[in-house]
Amino acid sequence: MRVVLQLRPAADMIAAAVDPTVRLAPSDVVSGDLSGFDLDHGYEPVAVPQRMGIDDSPAYSLEPQHASVVIRGEIGDDHDRVIAALLQSGAVTGVFADPAIQPVLTCGGSPAVGTWHDVESRLHVTDLAAAGLNGTGVALAIVDTGINAAQVDKVRGGNIGIDAKRSWNPQGVTGTAGQFPVDHGSMCAFDAMIAAPSATFLDIPVLRSTRQGGSTMDGMLSDALAAYAHLRTVLADQPQATRALVVSNSWGMFSPEWDYPVGQPGNYSDNPNHPFNVIVGSLESAGADILFAAGNCGRDCPDSRCNFPNKPITGANSHPDVLSIGGVDINDQRVGYSSQGPGRLADRKPDVCTYTHYLGSTVFGATDPDTGTSAACPTAAGLIAALRTKYSAAAVPPAKLRSIVQQTAKHHGTTDFDYDYGYGVAEAAGILGQLRQAGVRA
Repeated sequence: MRVVLQLRPAADMIAAAVDPTVRLAPSDVVSGDLSGFDLDHGYEPVAVPQRMGIDDSPAYSLEPQHASVVIRGEIGDDHDRVIAALLQSGAVTGVFADPAIQPVLTCGGSPAVGTWHDVESRLHVTDLAAAGLNGTGVALAIVDTGINAAQVDKVRGGNIGIDAKRSWNPQGVTGTAGQFPVDHGSMCAFDAMIAAPSATFLDIPVLRSTRQGGSTMDGMLSDALAAYAHLRTVLADQPQATRALVVSNSWGMFSPEWDYPVGQPGNYSDNPNHPFNVIVGSLESAGADILFAAGNCGRDCPDSRCNFPNKPITGANSHPDVLSIGGVDINDQRVGYSSQGPGRLADRKPDVCTYTHYLGSTVFGATDPDTGTSAACPTAAGLIAALRTKYSAAAVPPAKLRSIVQQTAKHHGTTDFDYDYGYGVAEAAGILGQLRQAGVRA
């Protein structure tokens, strides 16, 4: 089984892992006996902050006396005995699941409902642009299979801005930002550009990684963990007064078989203390807007990979500090595959819905729609990036913006929240109106 080990090495090693200018090998932070654990020597140690403070307003510390370091590898069939031995050795403070992560594709088959121009209209993109809200100066990270800029430009007729310097590849992944094969990530980039055509895109192809010794694409949660450590550096390098980073994640875990059981300390799906869930919260606390697809395990038309018998919005997709995005068509009707709540880390998931199942990027065929909460998530991320053009995280912290998105959503039915639509369909005009009414500016 693939796992990540949480270690507390010497303070100087933790400080080195935190410092983005220092390169460490896994062997540099390992002390003691790790018998039974097959270390991945190519995976650079990742510093994970300690979550501190109260639940409603946590703080995160990367100081050497608080932070830890994560490495990854594999444990064989005798993993219960090996884990017990590792934890008793004194070198290891935690053993956590490192599940496979995959794009949130759909069951497919039904034709597109409208086009991306209809989505432009429903997101009031013309009004946003007139207000100077087009994503200029905003970093928008697409954490996916990689972007093919030529495909996006061909369909849109414009130029996507890719920042190669701030983009990042997982260990073992070759390729250049913006030049990856046409795939799911190109769809996500296209959909994010609908509302934020002038955003600066960061290409983070975590889903292109392979297992140790493998040859097929098999993204692992540990790759996303390392990517978020990189994004932490991206955010820290921005001037605090104009800080703006939006992170779009159209992927998730589909099966409990890839995870430790709920209640086991190494579990990911329900465990706020899993290193990835911790680093997600810390990045949001530092000023990033993080969006995750709710998933395509809706009861009406679930993806064939869905193996959770209930509560399929799991792990970081259900994190209280992210926007979990469900899907509706351009008529504001929930699409049958959109996962329903409650979430596992936070009950009220999805947060809101945005548009999907429209003809857009044509990545999968000339008449094939951009589908799933995979499309809804970057569509929403583009809206957030557009708003961040003038409303920085310093002026409107991510938690405040999430609250505004929830409060102004177009409710479904008579209640303010339900597990199908969340708080409703995200309303660009309502969000902008509330920001203006509050009188906040970057």
